Amino acid sequence: MELILKKDVEGVGFADDIVTVKNGFGRNYLIPQGAAILATPSQKKVLAETLKQRAFKEQKLVDDAQKIADALKSLEIKITSKVGTGDKLFGSVNNADVSEALAKQGHSIDKKFITIPGGQVKRIGSYTATVRLHRSVQTGLDFDVIPEAS
Repeated sequence: MELILKKDVEGVGFADDIVTVKNGFGRNYLIPQGAAILATPSQKKVLAETLKQRAFKEQKLVDDAQKIADALKSLEIKITSKVGTGDKLFGSVNNADVSEALAKQGHSIDKKFITIPGGQVKRIGSYTATVRLHRSVQTGLDFDVIPEAS
């Protein structure tokens, strides 16, 4: 029996896959649970059109994310922090601080999409954070931690 999956089914396939299963499994479990529909020729056409439209929208999202990534590469971000003896910071600089600095520059990026190696910065200097703008678009963001003028 050929079915189009509407949900991810472990051991069978992912949503929008066309799969072949035994008649009893499809008729008694997948279809009544709402996890699949019969793969008729008309349903296959609808699925193909849906996938084509989704790919078009996905490409637009990737292009927009790439434009933002290019804009981020040209930014100079300086984060000020209180400094103790030497180059150690009082406290630390983390992804929330980088997100806040980006917001001041006009780019609002959620802190959960920013990753700093080691999780946080505890010394002054230059660092690179990774910003994930899309599943397939990541970019490096250089920033400097500088001492606060006293």
